[in-house]
Amino acid sequence: MEKTTKPKIKKETAAKKEKYFEAVGRRKTAIARVRLYTKKEGVVVNEKKLADYFPLVRLQKEIMAPFEKMKIGDKLGAVAKVKGGGISAQAEAVRHGISRALVKFNAEFKKRLRRAGYLKRDPRAVERKKYGRHKARRGHQWRKR
Repeated sequence: MEKTTKPKIKKETAAKKEKYFEAVGRRKTAIARVRLYTKKEGVVVNEKKLADYFPLVRLQKEIMAPFEKMKIGDKLGAVAKVKGGGISAQAEAVRHGISRALVKFNAEFKKRLRRAGYLKRDPRAVERKKYGRHKARRGHQWRKR
């Protein structure tokens, strides 16, 4: 018996046609891929609303800071996929990605975002543990007897 296969028709969604600006943000071991859309509003992180994924207001403000600095929070929307690291590192990675995407959107934003420190990838990471020590630097407690 021969199987007849139907030709697969790809459905083009409106999201694929929509123009976006993509950038990658990093912090510690967290990596965020951010897409900036001109026709969307709000920020979606890992297919959840910003307030659901980052319940702390401090982290929400940190992510929205580049939009507020450029005064375009209501005109652009962002979709971010983030993995690795902790919640704070993920928030800073998303902020870094949004800032980089804003520069691709409008090159004139670069000077103000750089001055605010949003374009710099924070290089600090956890120092590795060394052998013969409790942690990276803390040695064993000395005992007289």
